[in-house]
Amino acid sequence: MGSNRELETLLVRHIEAWNRHDLDDLMSLFAEDCVFESSGGDEVCGKRYQGHDEVQAAFVQVFASMRDANWGDGRHHIIGPDHAVSEWVLTGTLSDGRRLEVNGCDFLTVRDGKIILKNSYRKQRPPFRV
Repeated sequence: MGSNRELETLLVRHIEAWNRHDLDDLMSLFAEDCVFESSGGDEVCGKRYQGHDEVQAAFVQVFASMRDANWGDGRHHIIGPDHAVSEWVLTGTLSDGRRLEVNGCDFLTVRDGKIILKNSYRKQRPPFRV
């Protein structure tokens, strides 16, 4: 990717776009052939979304499921020139009014300044009533 500073800027922009629920800006950070491996699903990798359109549709579902979702306490760790980890605490309210609060991280792979793989993990307790 160039430099650690460029990679860190990408990581910060990524989490900021999530927090603004800015789908256009978020998707501008991803390559056309990107892959998103979500935290949950029927596959060993969670659920795998391939290509810009599938990844975008998955992100739309995330925003729709928690209109107030926030990925706070962002911390970023550069592993190598094209690999990094972003840690966060996801908080939000589900459509039934229960709250979600989980610790999580994304393992990100970058090529030519764009994210090609977002592999998400999280520690999740059951949603709770406030």
